[in-house]
Amino acid sequence: MKKYIAYAILSGLLLTAGWPSHGFPLLLFIGFVPLMLAEHQITQRAEFKKKGRKIFGLSYLAFFIWNAIVIWWLHYAQETNANGDLQNSWSAYLIPVFANSLFMSIVFQLYHVVKTKAGNLYGLVFLPAIWMSFDKLTLNWELTWPWFNLGNGFAKYHEWVQWYEYTGTFGGALWIWIVNIIVFYYLTAYINKKEIKYLNKLGIYAGLLIAVPIGLSYIMYANYEEKGKALDVLILQPDLDPYNEKYMKDGLQIYDELKQLALKNIQPKTQFVVAPETAVPGSSALIFDNMYDDLIVQDIQQWTSTKNDLHFVTGASIMRIYPMSSLASETASVMKDGITWYDAYNSALQIGGNDSIEVYHKSKLVPGVEIFPYRNYLMPIIGEFMLNFGGTTKTLGVQPHRSVFKNNTNTATVAPVICYESIYGDYTTEYVREGANVIFTMTNDSWWGSTDGHRQLLLYGNLRAIENRRAIVRSANSGISAFVNQRGDIMKSLPYGEQGALNGTILMNSELTFYTKYGDVIARIALLVMGIILAYTLAQKLLYKQNKKKI
Repeated sequence: MKKYIAYAILSGLLLTAGWPSHGFPLLLFIGFVPLMLAEHQITQRAEFKKKGRKIFGLSYLAFFIWNAIVIWWLHYAQETNANGDLQNSWSAYLIPVFANSLFMSIVFQLYHVVKTKAGNLYGLVFLPAIWMSFDKLTLNWELTWPWFNLGNGFAKYHEWVQWYEYTGTFGGALWIWIVNIIVFYYLTAYINKKEIKYLNKLGIYAGLLIAVPIGLSYIMYANYEEKGKALDVLILQPDLDPYNEKYMKDGLQIYDELKQLALKNIQPKTQFVVAPETAVPGSSALIFDNMYDDLIVQDIQQWTSTKNDLHFVTGASIMRIYPMSSLASETASVMKDGITWYDAYNSALQIGGNDSIEVYHKSKLVPGVEIFPYRNYLMPIIGEFMLNFGGTTKTLGVQPHRSVFKNNTNTATVAPVICYESIYGDYTTEYVREGANVIFTMTNDSWWGSTDGHRQLLLYGNLRAIENRRAIVRSANSGISAFVNQRGDIMKSLPYGEQGALNGTILMNSELTFYTKYGDVIARIALLVMGIILAYTLAQKLLYKQNKKKI
């Protein structure tokens, strides 16, 4: 077993070493091979008992290593201890590590069962199908955590995956699995038969399967011409400490500092000023039904109206009050008086001159921070401690559909994407299908300090530029704020941990890509294939039992 434990450890390390932001993605093409070899060889050895348990344990070890190292930065989220002091939140780190490793191991275990019952061919087709089905699940359920969706692995090397405008990140996932399976197949043949021709075939087929998509992508990258009219934007990066400043400072002071940062850097041609997630009004919230009466909102209307085509887009904390419990939504909470119900929102606003205020509510919420997953079922079991590491301590309200920001003075139609939402490919296409010709991402990545967290989120989000061929304007509280073009290149950026402002020009493309129109086609096919093979495997098992009874 020592050899197979080493195989599992090697898989975990290869997947880690291939992952952004510091990894080299070529390693992802062989990352699963050692684990697949361990599964195959254990299955073939008659002397091993309880093979399923051994394979589950090995897969858990591999995936635990991958998860634990890649998201190590999560434990830098702060929580208050019994003495009222801030300390690292290990629950924020350990819960997703243990849970996601478990889910991945279950997926791999199902592959082992199908491969054992239905045969090697069905098993090897089933593995990428069920893995991509799981990736699709992580994008859509309340425990949503798509950080490890395989297609994200190419985020730093976006020049390799310009064809994401057709496939989305699931094209990258399928690519990784095809190469891993080819390498596993020919390596197993060589181990069994000791014939060099299998290594030659491995090199040729794997080499072509890697080189051809990269080559085609570089051709697309070199020949792509950005489309659309120009839009001049000012990005604000206030760099507020989220633990000791952002939610403790007076809201009017925070707003005034943000306003001064904007006024100092606005240029004559500036059309939009973009501020980060929950930039206003500080520690309090805007009241949804009284927004036009709010002093901060009125002041923004005043200074944006001095320039006819100037609009301010910002993240905001918003509260909606329900005078009666019968009017409250499913996500509403009750105030301390036990009578008044309210919804808290992580929102985006567009305010400009005489235009009406545009509002969007973030709807992909961070589990354990902004949403208590499956609250009715899990609350009695694990309590509210899951909500105590960063962000809000209440389950936030959402909106059912994506909406975009339009205005009466220019042709910009803005997709207001808030933080975590930027890693959801198919979800982002909903804005674009509503007419968005530019993406404004508002985020606060400061919860984990200067770690890999904010870098990974930036890189993952940049893939949305390729998928939709839309430029991205990214305003982050502490950085990295950036302008990203339609090829996914970072054109300008502000480094992490610096207060500042950044002027830039992007182009507004109105054409729809194949991926924008049709979304995660590959994932839907994977779900179908998974279902067919599962049904076939179950049918085979039932037929075997019936035949055995006849004998």
